[in-house]
Amino acid sequence: MKKNFPLQAEGKHPDRVLEAVKHEIRKYFKRERNRALPKGVDFWDFDCKVGLSADSAEVVRVGAVIEAVDAAAKTGASSVYVEILSKHGVRVIKAQGLDDLDQPVDDHGY
Repeated sequence: MKKNFPLQAEGKHPDRVLEAVKHEIRKYFKRERNRALPKGVDFWDFDCKVGLSADSAEVVRVGAVIEAVDAAAKTGASSVYVEILSKHGVRVIKAQGLDDLDQPVDDHGY
């Protein structure tokens, strides 16, 4: 989703417009996460950018998208640009038991 959301609408309270924008963003995340996963993929990951325009958009993590939209609204901006692109996510298994290798071994091998 690449979209420029207006934060001010004539005849509507700015807080209600902001809440509608945040609702649409959350709805998009939920819709994308509920899509069927292809083989070899563990979860849906997202590349997110938020800014006042497409050129000035900065990369943010998924959990900070709503906060970035709030920050843009507090500056008094008339619109905010949000870019959310879904991608395949694969879990990386951390090696376990490597901490045991660093410990000294006594004469009996224990």
